[in-house]
Amino acid sequence: MGNDKGDTQRNTEAREGRYANCFQIGQNEFEFLIDFGQSYCECEEENFHTRIICNPFYVKVLLTLLQTSIKRYEEAFGAIDEETVSDSESME
Repeated sequence: MGNDKGDTQRNTEAREGRYANCFQIGQNEFEFLIDFGQSYCECEEENFHTRIICNPFYVKVLLTLLQTSIKRYEEAFGAIDEETVSDSESME
């Protein structure tokens, strides 16, 4: 897993970006399945386009990275609206 900056820059060029505003997470004893998708209104069915499968250790690493990023974001731009977060919980 190359952590060298050259590898990271080279891989960045090949990455495809996809927008996601709905998520589903499932797990079993050995892995977590995280689905990413799009939904634009309550009447529209979610369109899941990407699935990431990780072992529990790397899901915890992801959680830590997300928590750190959210903290930095809120320090720079202000708190994320908690009401919006509560509304999105129904998407699990």
